[in-house]
Amino acid sequence: MENENTIFFKVEKEKKYDSKQVLRQVYEALAEKGYNPINQIVGYILSGDPTYITSHKDSRSLIRQFERDELLEEMVKEYIGVND
Repeated sequence: MENENTIFFKVEKEKKYDSKQVLRQVYEALAEKGYNPINQIVGYILSGDPTYITSHKDSRSLIRQFERDELLEEMVKEYIGVND
């Protein structure tokens, strides 16, 4: 008789980040690579072109977890001091 043992795999859930945390990480990765982080993030938000964001430290994948309007909304809330 064949081995009928069941093999179980544990699949790790994808980490959930908040937009503020991701923006901070992307900022730091862009700075490490020698880019102007503010200009690059603004370029990405205005154009939607992911090449504005470096792939260093998985920044491009992290920032694309959020819609650009969500990122902009979070930044405006932070700027004017409104918390939901």
